[in-house]
Amino acid sequence: MSIFGKIFDKIFHHKTAAAPAPAQPSAAPTAAPAATAPAPVDVEAVLTAMAAQKGGGGNWRTSIVDLLKMLDLDSSLDARKELGQELGVHAGADGSAEQNIALQKAVWKKLAENGGKVPASLQD
Repeated sequence: MSIFGKIFDKIFHHKTAAAPAPAQPSAAPTAAPAATAPAPVDVEAVLTAMAAQKGGGGNWRTSIVDLLKMLDLDSSLDARKELGQELGVHAGADGSAEQNIALQKAVWKKLAENGGKVPASLQD
């Protein structure tokens, strides 16, 4: 499984993400199919809950290394190089702050593209 696939799996299949939404009465029978569609996963809420379980989670909002560590994934330079290749990130030298920031932004963007509710404050 790809590194991003592992990130996605850890967030989207976390028990916080899988919590059922409260039932809401539908106004008309045609609203029933829409009510059965899965709601987007609130990525920030899931990660905040995970961070609380782990005693803080470091600076996962802005540090790709801390995010990977919090998710119990490999945060080594080789893993980040691989993630950069997967996401098409070619900013700065390998392991540089510039590259790590670009990786973090690319992860947030990709999570949003795949059904994650990611606040703009994380994507900027």
